[in-house]
Amino acid sequence: MLSIEKYQDQFISYLQEYSTVTEPKNLYEPIDYILGLGGKRLRPVLTLMTADIFNGDYKIALNAALSIEVFHNFSLVHDDIMDDAPLRRGEETVHEKWDINTGILSGDAMLIMAYQLFENYEANTFQSLAKLFSKTALEVCEGQQYDVDFETRNDVTIPEYLKMIEYKTAVLVGAAMKMGAIVAGASSEDQNSIYEFGRNLGIAFQLQDDYLDAFGDPKTFGKQVGGDIIENKKTYLYLKALEFSNDTDKIELSQLFNSIPEDVATKIEVAKQFFVSTGSADATKEAIKDYTTKAFLGLDSLNISEDKKDLLKTFGSNLMNRAV
Repeated sequence: MLSIEKYQDQFISYLQEYSTVTEPKNLYEPIDYILGLGGKRLRPVLTLMTADIFNGDYKIALNAALSIEVFHNFSLVHDDIMDDAPLRRGEETVHEKWDINTGILSGDAMLIMAYQLFENYEANTFQSLAKLFSKTALEVCEGQQYDVDFETRNDVTIPEYLKMIEYKTAVLVGAAMKMGAIVAGASSEDQNSIYEFGRNLGIAFQLQDDYLDAFGDPKTFGKQVGGDIIENKKTYLYLKALEFSNDTDKIELSQLFNSIPEDVATKIEVAKQFFVSTGSADATKEAIKDYTTKAFLGLDSLNISEDKKDLLKTFGSNLMNRAV
């Protein structure tokens, strides 16, 4: 087993070999650009680490890991177009640096390239990877559509919200780990168990992201604190606050999250006061803990050594503490 940093280094080296610009340059340069913007590469690292955990050589999982990373960045290119986002990881988004048509077409090419990488595996492995990938890719699209729909709905339920973050975020974490298990030749039971570990950890991670968006430290969070509040996003914090509020506070909170004031600082503070006073903030922290615990409990059924289970628990704990 390698350290997280070593897996990252190995993956980035492989990515740099893969990223070659060919003709037409206006199609491939944006792909090279978005793949080179950095990030922690956690999803591909999970694929490599899982292959090692199930006694495979992580190097044979490099193409599956790269597929996950190419797909993830494809989704970011298209998400940025939908959100009209100017920046990605502190740099210009693809559609800003080039144009919208280029962003759409280069994103489409990335989705195809992600599938192509499975061609490096023998037939049975290819089929298993492609089947999982197709299911996951469609779920990510469904999650994105739910997210878009929720922007104009005032009747979003907590189960609907949890389904949205599961599809938009968590299933890709689960798939990244299951791909490593598939490549390593793990049993179907172990493949499914490691998927559930990743899926539950992914839900916990997104709930924590919601919490940190309101209550995180601006120096360490990496994004604008209060961004979800400014954008009127119906996060778990908001939905729990509604659930716990009396009728008068429900009206006030709902009006707050349908407003676009010039003074966003006051809006953020008022929303945070609602989250604390209603008990929503504590309920969100409890949900984060519950999904993390559920992820760890799922490791009990894995046919791996206790040392490797502990390694996965340490990784999960570090992820939730934003230490990886």
